[in-house]
Amino acid sequence: MATVSLNNVKKSFGSVDVIHGVSLDIFDGEFIVIVGPSGCGKSTLLRMVAGLETVTEGDIIIANQRVNEKEPMERDIAMVFQNYALYPHMSVRENMGYSLKIAGLPKASIMSKVDEAAKLLQLTELLDRKPRQLSGGQRQRVAMGRAIVREPSVFLFDEPLSNLDAKLRVQMRLEIRELQQKLGITSLYVTHDQVEAMTMADRMIVMNSGVAEQIGTPLEVYERPQSLFAAQFIGSPAMNVFDAHVKDKFVYLNESKVVATKLPNGPVKFGVRPEHLVPDQEGTISVEMRVSEPLGANTLLHGHLEATSEAITVSVNGVHTLDHASNLMKFSVSAANIHLFDPASQKRLDHD
Repeated sequence: MATVSLNNVKKSFGSVDVIHGVSLDIFDGEFIVIVGPSGCGKSTLLRMVAGLETVTEGDIIIANQRVNEKEPMERDIAMVFQNYALYPHMSVRENMGYSLKIAGLPKASIMSKVDEAAKLLQLTELLDRKPRQLSGGQRQRVAMGRAIVREPSVFLFDEPLSNLDAKLRVQMRLEIRELQQKLGITSLYVTHDQVEAMTMADRMIVMNSGVAEQIGTPLEVYERPQSLFAAQFIGSPAMNVFDAHVKDKFVYLNESKVVATKLPNGPVKFGVRPEHLVPDQEGTISVEMRVSEPLGANTLLHGHLEATSEAITVSVNGVHTLDHASNLMKFSVSAANIHLFDPASQKRLDHD
């Protein structure tokens, strides 16, 4: 087990800057998720920690040692890839023990470590099979077992569940998190799936175009996003965001007074999550509803602000059907559930 520190880490490919200075201290045994859309730099950041990409500027510290110039095999890390990277001609046992064989460990020691990892991952009955005889979830377990037998200080996961179907992804993310907690190994996990990030992370790094938009626990990012990007990327359905303005200590949305504020007069971006809009006949947010999506426990209502084309989504408890003879609904929202952002910098504004 080990701590990992990223100190103003930057990466450029020629004249193109792809990582713009990321700093983070990862605690011993912590599970960090790097999340963001395709092309945001999350895998590049992970590959720099692994030693598969060079660092243009800054330092990477693993177990109190600077590792910028060290080869991947010298960093005491193990990586689990998206495509499993299993040898098709080898059995599960041979795949799991291959790195130990290359390292020159005695055969008895290799067998002991593989058997122990197989038991942990419920692979004992599959040790003599070839990868082609396994399901996607089983192959992923083998890839994890290959990493576990090395007893690394740090686990690195590069979108390990992206090739699995939705049901198996849910099962495997629970298994990975439970396994990491049991082993207590410091872990960095890359994903584009914000649900994976929310459910697995101790803390998350929200990446956008090579910039760490926000670093914090899942609830910190969800409840108090520090940028417009973090606000809209984390959460499903996404946060509703509208153009609004402040006038005489009140926020106005679509010319309706919504909430008091200490902010000066001027334009703002107004954000509210779908579940925080409360049906209220006296509410000041008027919505023309168009479509309902019953999901069982809740219903998503889709429409737009009255007399505008600005789309809005509302989540209400239970099953709710629209009365198309009268589809105008009013909503209210508490000041604590409103998020305001500067239109220019897109950074959070403290409004109360």
